[in-house]
Amino acid sequence: MTLNALVDDLARSLGFLSRLPVSSRFFAGHSGEMSRTPRAFPLAGAVIAAPVGLALALLLNLGASSLIAAFVAVALQVILSGALHEDGLADTADGFGGASRERALEIMKDSRIGAYGVLALVLGVGLRVAALAALANRLAPLDVALAVIGIAAVSRALMVWHWHALPPARPGGVAASLGKPTDTALYTALFFGLAVAVITITPFASFHPLAVTLFISATAAFGFNQLTRRRLGGQTGDTIGATQQICEIVALVTLSMAV
Repeated sequence: MTLNALVDDLARSLGFLSRLPVSSRFFAGHSGEMSRTPRAFPLAGAVIAAPVGLALALLLNLGASSLIAAFVAVALQVILSGALHEDGLADTADGFGGASRERALEIMKDSRIGAYGVLALVLGVGLRVAALAALANRLAPLDVALAVIGIAAVSRALMVWHWHALPPARPGGVAASLGKPTDTALYTALFFGLAVAVITITPFASFHPLAVTLFISATAAFGFNQLTRRRLGGQTGDTIGATQQICEIVALVTLSMAV
């Protein structure tokens, strides 16, 4: 793994996962195939979350209430990611409400949002805001910012696991056209996610809260993998995004209870 190749993958990951500006030179001559690129997803998650954590810490230091600061942080995160993962969560929730696999996939392909999707978004945003506010009430502003970065990396590592663990539900879908992360890309992504979490969370928390957070997050990802396999027979772009949201929500709530 060369540094230049990793930088290329990080830039392409940022272009894929966010609205952050990325130079076109990183995409020149690239086929769009994504078997190696996802190894940098956790690093991209950390980059995306860095300004979110900075804004959260700044607002708290300026005297904003924990609830207001948390709402602004989540709003900024949605803006920077282009609501990519939230869209996946909403579509997946709507699809899982379908009566059959075929109907579920049809619903998920529809750009319209239904009651299940709306409820998933409301509950997801509400839990993220509540967990961030709880962390802000217990930790120093800088520590909360670091937690946001660490959890962003972990949740994106686990979405690579979901992508790798399941076959495409639609052979002609977007996820299938991008290819499947290689074993090496998966292991590298998991390593980066763990490394960022250790670096950002252990300065203010002992090993126990971090271990519990990682275990519960991985358990949530595994459970969602199994549910998706049973419900759809494989992953889609929407379920990959939903994995990130589920794991981020679970990690934030768990850490807020563990520290």
